[in-house]
Amino acid sequence: MESSPGCWQVYGDVLGREYSDPAFGAMLRLTADTYAVQHPGRPSSRNAIQSVCAHLLSLCLIIDKGASFSVGERGIGWVIERKSRFTWLTPPGSLGEITVVDIAGWESAAEHGKQVRAWAESAWSAWSAHHDTVREWASSMLNGHD
Repeated sequence: MESSPGCWQVYGDVLGREYSDPAFGAMLRLTADTYAVQHPGRPSSRNAIQSVCAHLLSLCLIIDKGASFSVGERGIGWVIERKSRFTWLTPPGSLGEITVVDIAGWESAAEHGKQVRAWAESAWSAWSAHHDTVREWASSMLNGHD
């Protein structure tokens, strides 16, 4: 992932809050997935390709398919096990209207959760040009195919 130092700091602050308070921590999966797809890296990086594909699959499973966060986590493992099959997905011009800056600072865990969910939905929507591809991966994963 590539990000500015300031953006990385805000993300670290959000993660710190989520790791230190279980009520906020319920959103860790979506926070990590969303930040990753909004910071896709470069097409020459195998790690960047794997990261974007894994986190998009997790978002698809959770946001699009209504799966649990644990199924999203399994999707990440599924991509990692098959990493050589994935290729660069050209990022959209806009990575979503909501950013990690909009997530920082919520006092209530309920409001934080609501905002993280909106952030994740915004990022997933931004990648709409690749939804069919990612949905095929989700179908393969959920049906036990490679």
